[in-house]
Amino acid sequence: MDVDTRLLRVFAAVAEEGSLTRAAERLFVSQPALTKQIRQLENRLGVPLFVRSRAGMALTAAGRALAARVPGLLADWDAVLRETRSAASRAERVLRVGFLASAANEATPRIVAEFTRHHPGWRVSMRQAAWSDPTAGLGTGDVDAALLRLPFPGQERLRVTELSTEPRWVALPSAHPLAAREEIPFRELWDEPFVAAPAETGRWRDYWLAVDEREGHPVRIGAVTEHPDDWLSAIANGYGVALAPESTVRFYARPGITYRPVTGVSPSRIGVAWAPEDDGNPVVRDFVRCCLESA
Repeated sequence: MDVDTRLLRVFAAVAEEGSLTRAAERLFVSQPALTKQIRQLENRLGVPLFVRSRAGMALTAAGRALAARVPGLLADWDAVLRETRSAASRAERVLRVGFLASAANEATPRIVAEFTRHHPGWRVSMRQAAWSDPTAGLGTGDVDAALLRLPFPGQERLRVTELSTEPRWVALPSAHPLAAREEIPFRELWDEPFVAAPAETGRWRDYWLAVDEREGHPVRIGAVTEHPDDWLSAIANGYGVALAPESTVRFYARPGITYRPVTGVSPSRIGVAWAPEDDGNPVVRDFVRCCLESA
């Protein structure tokens, strides 16, 4: 009987978190999709793995037996995949770097230029990810390193070095009454509908909604988007406002959208991230050094 490793990862996440909600946030998937995958695994194995209750997801005896073996199995498989992909990258002399939106802003070309100067014959392949994957492919091992906005889900399982910070501004429809202001206190945005990332991105979405800086005031969601173009369209069409890094003014200027400084919110942080397994990889290590020197 063959079992997809994807189903085993879903099982491991639910077993470790003890909650479908937290596991869904960790894996960047919806809760109904997660429930369906758990049932699919139970059907393939022919045994119940969890007892469901309002308190959470408790492992059955069969579930505990599987949970004891799955982490090691997945770790071995991840190591095999990483070594295989790393060998291919070295043979092709390509460093795969994931990023979201504008990556490290104007520092990005400087980082790439510095890296290729130290590694003649190598190429940096920049791979943009949707906001539904705040690790930009690093969490799944599809890239060797990533330029990310902090914080993001799964950050504690990766190596992360902060590179720079920039203020958070607000993007509004140009016809919005607050768009005429030179500066907007965040408190005045609390009752506005916000354009948000998908719910399964968890605390990354919460950070860009500034949930922790609302003093308990509930968030209104006007639209949910995964890509910058959809995000811009939702704002321009009046579905809501959104917090954004100050650099968005330069990289995502668009008719119908006005950007304004916001007071009362913490700044956005940019970081470079890589997997702990690559601590000894000299190419990844050099890329991180180039990030620190060029940011």
